[in-house]
Amino acid sequence: MNVCVYTLGCRLNQCESEAIADSFSKEGFTVVGEHDRSDLYIVNTCTVTSKAEQKARRMIRKFASLAPTLATGCYAQVNEEELKALSDQIIVVPLEKKAHLLKLAKHLKVTLEAGFDLQSGCLSFSDGKASVFDYDAASFSYHSRAYLKVQDGCDNECAYCRVHIARGKAVSLDSAKVVERALALEAAGFCEIMLTGVNLTMYDHTQNGLGGLLEELLASLGDGIRLRLSSLEPDHIDERLLAALKDPRMQPHFHIPVQSASNKVLKRVNRHYDIEELSAILDSLREVKDDPFIAGDVITGLPGEGEEEFEETFRYFRDQKFAQMHVFPFSPRPDTPLFKAKDRVPESVRDERAKRLRDLSDELYKEYLIRQSGKPTEVVLQKRKGGSWYGLSGNYIEVKVLDAPLFAREGLLVQGHFAQFDENTTNPVVMCHA
Repeated sequence: MNVCVYTLGCRLNQCESEAIADSFSKEGFTVVGEHDRSDLYIVNTCTVTSKAEQKARRMIRKFASLAPTLATGCYAQVNEEELKALSDQIIVVPLEKKAHLLKLAKHLKVTLEAGFDLQSGCLSFSDGKASVFDYDAASFSYHSRAYLKVQDGCDNECAYCRVHIARGKAVSLDSAKVVERALALEAAGFCEIMLTGVNLTMYDHTQNGLGGLLEELLASLGDGIRLRLSSLEPDHIDERLLAALKDPRMQPHFHIPVQSASNKVLKRVNRHYDIEELSAILDSLREVKDDPFIAGDVITGLPGEGEEEFEETFRYFRDQKFAQMHVFPFSPRPDTPLFKAKDRVPESVRDERAKRLRDLSDELYKEYLIRQSGKPTEVVLQKRKGGSWYGLSGNYIEVKVLDAPLFAREGLLVQGHFAQFDENTTNPVVMCHA
């Protein structure tokens, strides 16, 4: 029986989806991609933007026309009835029952063998207790690197965000359990582990924090393993965390949800830092790592963003030389304070600003590539195509790998250096060392 787990949204969703896919693989089901015919579809949704919701509805409707489809994730949590109305083939699994999906494969084996149909089996699986930290994949069907969920929820109440409504308050996985799971992934042969959460810097933030967790992990793991952080909210980046990031096993890649570089706008949307604090954090990250890949989220057209505030943001990203920007036009989210804001920016202006920032991001990325020319790097191999290996460098650049060793395999960590880049570089290349 084929099962497809389709994921929208953040790396935490990807982590949870991999654990669900792994649970099916362990029970003998075949996990397939979205373009393969499947007997069951599971869609892990996102509610960050209206476009993410539109795509979720489109894919759920498409899959439900082919086979029974389970919809879960943040969008399914806050719009259950809307998704149910798309098809009789759709079963919505709210977030409080999402972890029960880890038991679905074993349940289906029993119910199908007993002569029940697939949809009946899917409707009756969610008994017993489940935790948001039950996701513990040993193998990964859709990624060559390991994902490890250590945190969920968020105590911040950013005025544009719906995720904290869906996910609830911040919770953290006990550090001893994190270390145990990381050691298991290392023993399974993974060379890189990405730590994920809704708000990763809120991990155990009233006690030892994310820095304390990294200290325990780095003391327990061997020299051959690499750690990567999914994203870092600016608040709660402290000296203990920065000190832990100095370890060479911590990858030189930081994703910062900036959202706006105008203090006026940050205050308007209830962010918990100002630009002066953010600048100090960026300086510190560049002190602990040599020219790290720093990416930033930015939302254009937030309420209160006039032309002056947008230009502040544009200049800030340009002058701080971010390596890349993920640009989102403001999308009013139901149940948030800004949903009916009176000072919204016209959509045409919002979208034009998004285009300017995306063009700037392309320029900054090329500049960053050129600065990497000749520098040493490590690459985790991800796929082989057309006789060549492709992978992800430590500083988060997708590269073509030349002179890969004969024993190369997916997930292997190899050493090399970046080739010479110029403004015409389209396919970054890493030359492996013998």
